[in-house]
Amino acid sequence: MIDATTVLGPDEIRRALTRIAYEIIESGHGADDVLLLGIPHRGVPLAERLARSICEAEGKDRGPAEIQGQLDITLFRDDLRAHPTREPQRTVIPRGGVDGRTVVLVDDVLYSGRTIRAALDALAAIGRPAAVRLAVLVDRGHRELPIRADHVGKNLPTSRSERVSVHLTETDGEDAVRIVRPAGASGGDAR
Repeated sequence: MIDATTVLGPDEIRRALTRIAYEIIESGHGADDVLLLGIPHRGVPLAERLARSICEAEGKDRGPAEIQGQLDITLFRDDLRAHPTREPQRTVIPRGGVDGRTVVLVDDVLYSGRTIRAALDALAAIGRPAAVRLAVLVDRGHRELPIRADHVGKNLPTSRSERVSVHLTETDGEDAVRIVRPAGASGGDAR
């Protein structure tokens, strides 16, 4: 039996992303040099939503596609031998590239930090940003590497046996964040 508790619904997710968008604008004194790179899978729609919010808030003529892309990290992961082969996704960088820009990596859940380490390696293979920041919808703790998020939608203290399940309308048909507690579970978890 599985016990799941919804901790964020559609309204809370929308408010968290709006707040993160404004934090990104304020941390860089505007969004002129910002590039949002979503990490597949759920980081991509989150980056798209943030890009729309930033463009609306800035009131400029450019569209979200000019400040948003996606960064595939598949070949930079350190767990390729332990897990089945993942199919690489496309890396999409808007015109202007990453050099000299403030790149904000966007992901759904920050856990061990290994995904972000892989993203940093993938980003370094593309170019040299002026700065790199991290925005996540959920920070659940349990870091294995010295990585922290600059922008967090919600801090969710969890045990290692719990799982944080993020559902987004674009990928899952609904907006929700749930903590899943398997009955009698122990040990580590993937998210």
